[in-house]
Amino acid sequence: MNLLNFAHSFLLSSYKMTLPKQFIQQLQQLLPDEWQPLADAITGTEPSVSVRVNTGRGATMPLNATRVPWCATGFYLNSRRQFTFDPLFHSGLYYVQDASSMFLHHVIKTLVGEPVRYLDLCAAPGGKATTALDALPKGSLVVANEIIPARASVLSDNVMKWGNPDAVVTSDTPASLGKLTHFFDVIAADVPCSGEGMMRKDDDAVAQWSPALVQECAERQRSIIADVWQALKPGGLLIYSTCTYNRQENEQMIEHIISKFGAEPVSVPINDEWNIMPATGAQFPAYRFMQHRTRGEGLFMAVVRKSSAASSRSEKPRRSKTATAPNDVGQWISNPEAFKIEVQGDIIQALPLCHYDDIMTIANAKIRVLRCGVELGAIKGKKHIPAHALALCGNLNRSAFAACEVDYRTAIAYLRGEAITIYAPRGYVLVTHREAPLGWVNNLGNRANNLYPKQLRILSTHIPDTPPSVIC
Repeated sequence: MNLLNFAHSFLLSSYKMTLPKQFIQQLQQLLPDEWQPLADAITGTEPSVSVRVNTGRGATMPLNATRVPWCATGFYLNSRRQFTFDPLFHSGLYYVQDASSMFLHHVIKTLVGEPVRYLDLCAAPGGKATTALDALPKGSLVVANEIIPARASVLSDNVMKWGNPDAVVTSDTPASLGKLTHFFDVIAADVPCSGEGMMRKDDDAVAQWSPALVQECAERQRSIIADVWQALKPGGLLIYSTCTYNRQENEQMIEHIISKFGAEPVSVPINDEWNIMPATGAQFPAYRFMQHRTRGEGLFMAVVRKSSAASSRSEKPRRSKTATAPNDVGQWISNPEAFKIEVQGDIIQALPLCHYDDIMTIANAKIRVLRCGVELGAIKGKKHIPAHALALCGNLNRSAFAACEVDYRTAIAYLRGEAITIYAPRGYVLVTHREAPLGWVNNLGNRANNLYPKQLRILSTHIPDTPPSVIC
């Protein structure tokens, strides 16, 4: 063994000692015959690297990748890449997501067969929300919510990058959303938890763990489900998940939901080759991803159906008062007939007609909405400035704008917010790399003003010698 390998092995063996003793005892009770392989996997193996490609934007299979078996658009990469320096990552052509979390794709594809209203209750940073946008039947509406403002901003940006207009991003409490009585057909609650399943890749998850934290999280989870339960339609589905192992936050929580609300467990067919573990100490179906068995981090997921005894309530939404949109803006999207284009303040937005009443219902309920449909642009005097969301939207009418294809180094400079030189007509020009839209510049002839949003800019001054390409 050379010195480098010896040092690596020593560090791994030392790290094993950092797992809390009470946590080890909990694993022994949870998995009497398999706790040691799981502990070894947590402390002595590297996390897998996986991405989910955006087929709605034309992305294809990544380079040097193998498919995630439970998600048609998910792939394991053979190594970690410097995603920050890949322009196609910023363009929204793929999302870096743990493979275990992609199981949601299989659950939705299996259980949801017609368009639905879908709530992702604890949605930041956006992996499961964009998974739902891909997996749900066409015509579904996804409401992605995050209560913490800073995380909600990240969620909004990631949903925008995905480019699907059938989404609303909100930032409000479960209790506020619960006032939308019998509104949602499906609610996904990836609830805040003690994070035991993330210990392999997050040192903080180890440092912060304690039995008291487990109890605190379980109490919060019960409160969250109670607050939002009224928003689920009779006969609707609750998809409950955590990234932790213990029974208090998992099986016992499902038992609580069944007992308190009369919910019925729902089974999801799986392949034995996936090595997903069942519920522990319970008879209902549940799905446990453990690092010593599956390629991915720790995850628990279970599905229950709300009793259909109650009757649904339907209210006619009040329409908002909006200004008429400029005539020339409609041509910015490829199918303007499918949208209601309106102006609120100085913002021009396109709301899908098929979801318009639902969006108005959410707005009338005083839910804090951060993003809905597609932001087309802004009105500044007599100018109409195209929005960054429009550049990344799958409904963008590329023929309505001049475009300029740039090389890798220029793309990185643009993503840093630097001034770039382009050869294109004056006016608003779409900057592309490998034909994927990155954003806008205002070409003045002698210079081009960079319109890439400040909060999305690459801050590092480093440029890799080789572009970290992920998509073929």
